[in-house]
Amino acid sequence: MAARRGSARRVTVLQAVALLLAFVLTAAVGGVLTAGLVLPSVAVANGTTDLAVEAFEDLPTDLERQPLSERSVVLAADGTTVLAHFWAENRDVVPLTAVSEPMQDAVVATEDKRFFEHGGIDPEGMLRALVRNLQHPDRTEGASTLTQQYIKNVLIERAVRADDPAAAEAAREAEGAEGYARKLREAKLAIALEKEMTKDQILEAYLNIAQFGVNTYGVQAAAQRYFSKPASEVTYLEAATIAGVTRSPSALDPTRDPTAAQERRDRVLRLMRDEGYITAEELAAGVATPLPDTLRVDDTRVGCMAADAAVRGSGYFCDYVTKVIRNDPVFGETEDERIDRLYRGGLTIVTTLDPREQTIADEEVKNQVPVADPSGVATALVTVEPGTGRITSMAQNRGYNNTPEHGEREAAVNYSTDFAYGGGSGFPPGSTFKPFTLAQWLKEGHSLSETVNATRFSYRFREFSAPCTGLNGSTEYRFANAEGPRSGGVMSVLDATRNSVNSGYIAMASRLDLCGIMDTASALGIHRAGGSSGDGAFAPLPANVLGSDSVSPLAMAAAFAGFATGGTFCTPVAIASVTDPSGAALPVPTTTCSAALEPRVANAVNHALQNVWSGTASTDPPPFPSAGKTGTTSHNEHTWFVGYTPVRATAVWVGFADGMRPMQSITINGRSIRNVFGSSVAVPVWKGFMTRTLEGVAVPGFAPAGPDEVLGRQVGVPQVVGLDEAAARAALRAAGFRTALGSPVPSAVPPGMIAEQSPSGSAPRGSTIVLRPSGGPAPPPPGTAPPA
Repeated sequence: MAARRGSARRVTVLQAVALLLAFVLTAAVGGVLTAGLVLPSVAVANGTTDLAVEAFEDLPTDLERQPLSERSVVLAADGTTVLAHFWAENRDVVPLTAVSEPMQDAVVATEDKRFFEHGGIDPEGMLRALVRNLQHPDRTEGASTLTQQYIKNVLIERAVRADDPAAAEAAREAEGAEGYARKLREAKLAIALEKEMTKDQILEAYLNIAQFGVNTYGVQAAAQRYFSKPASEVTYLEAATIAGVTRSPSALDPTRDPTAAQERRDRVLRLMRDEGYITAEELAAGVATPLPDTLRVDDTRVGCMAADAAVRGSGYFCDYVTKVIRNDPVFGETEDERIDRLYRGGLTIVTTLDPREQTIADEEVKNQVPVADPSGVATALVTVEPGTGRITSMAQNRGYNNTPEHGEREAAVNYSTDFAYGGGSGFPPGSTFKPFTLAQWLKEGHSLSETVNATRFSYRFREFSAPCTGLNGSTEYRFANAEGPRSGGVMSVLDATRNSVNSGYIAMASRLDLCGIMDTASALGIHRAGGSSGDGAFAPLPANVLGSDSVSPLAMAAAFAGFATGGTFCTPVAIASVTDPSGAALPVPTTTCSAALEPRVANAVNHALQNVWSGTASTDPPPFPSAGKTGTTSHNEHTWFVGYTPVRATAVWVGFADGMRPMQSITINGRSIRNVFGSSVAVPVWKGFMTRTLEGVAVPGFAPAGPDEVLGRQVGVPQVVGLDEAAARAALRAAGFRTALGSPVPSAVPPGMIAEQSPSGSAPRGSTIVLRPSGGPAPPPPGTAPPA
């Protein structure tokens, strides 16, 4: 049996013609139903009857249909603002009731005037076309009914979706025996389909699947593209234009060749008049109307490059959304499946982007550093809503362009995100990483009032605790303060935070678990951004206390949002909902919220970071409760400000995206800056954005910090004045304090003995007590006689 089936499929042109002729004659004489079910033995030349009949019987009667490829739409958080469309085939499937009657009439008159009379095939037309094709083999005349054309389109669509170009081409334009076999297959399937579907159902299916222009499928997409209206509102003249295109979707696309399209439109109008769908007067009026005068072309582009026209600067957020879909298994098992779903699934994707906030964000980053600024400095801003993880804005002073032909200040790289989501490799956060060390400091029982000795600028690795890894104890770690070596000394942790003193924070880290610091950061979502910077958590190294590894602004904004909520960290989300073409809700990536910090710790961090406005971000504070941290890398290569309120957390990064290039002795936006710090550009961007965004919003205050976290548990400081240095240090160490030796002071106390201590009454346990030895009595004022 296998051998016979194989030979039956290898019929010649003569056999195929004989089979098709027998089919047509049977349909014409015995009826369409008979031809669709059985082919009588018809004597033909060369004894081909048995092969032909078997070939016919092998043809399928069931048409495997799958959901049509439809375009997806990405919307802003308001659910109405369209950011972008995505399609492999620009199509919106609509019911027949959403297609105007003139549109239906035009297609029937043009493609199959006996559509409502036949049973799937038109024997008269097929016989006429067959005879003409035999007489003129150099040209092919079709006789497909609308039902057959629908089947042909289904087969093409299926081949395209299966990535089978050969099958798609065969379904379109097969010649010789293949061509006749294709016609016979379509005919048999058409007869079977007409038994399964009503005429209205077939017409609806055809109107949605057929191609009506370059990458324009279905009458709804065609009506929107050519006339900027839905198919339900198409007039007879517009319908004639659309119906005429399908004969040659590329050559007759009215946006490409209006002259050819008009000639074809007028032909369709005459066919509509012949069938009584329009009057002679309507025909005359239509033919007299230049086609270009009727067009209202909608040039909607595919993809995120169209997003900026809808909401300023939203191309990068749109791109981030596509990467979420590409990466998240909730949209499909494989990356190919997820991308296919975006471009063919007809999804309606509602995002978290606030159009008003996004517009303000785009304006502020470009106001402070214009796109064409000669400095070439880049800026990025991203905002997360505390407690929900919703990303409400994402902007940078570059134009989104994901083509190879992008301009100098255009890019597809999203500075706000990780490498896996369209970003680069992130940027070193500098001192904006310090709040994670501060949180660990508070977790381990220390307070903001506790003092540290910030005089040292060199430590050996052995002076740090990192039980999760192995540090070479002899390795020396050197660093500096931005203000120079004189900016050290003994200071409270609150002052070390307010003024962002590196030496103070390294002193703190030497008393903490470095692994704990990095674990705290990880619990708040901090991770390396990927790409050349690598993935995973920050390494437990002293340098990372000052922010040496690279992170994305989005991760920083989400982490600081965790402080704002009292310690609850929520993973960032960009998609609020997704529905399929039927309106059914689909699963989406959701935020995961977890208790990263105890509220007492988060509240104390907030208390400390509210002092930024009198410290490194010294400026008039915004008119609502807010906190934040500036950041600057060693040679001013990358600068930051990450600030937050209980309702919004925003990270701003400023620097060169292509590497560690110092921003020193530089002119930005017409302003000469010797050294760019976090306060130079990032703070004004943040303040301008947040002030405008939260105008009229009732911003609540932060929860108060507890006295133990602010003041510490006060204990009495032993009085050591008059003791020698060794005895004084021993007494203070026994009481739980640390010591630092200050410069000698004049005193009646014998030289070398402790003359002063600070503080001397009470202090938080663990504080550093400064000891100043006696330098002997003060010398007499000049001109004073020595005592007798």
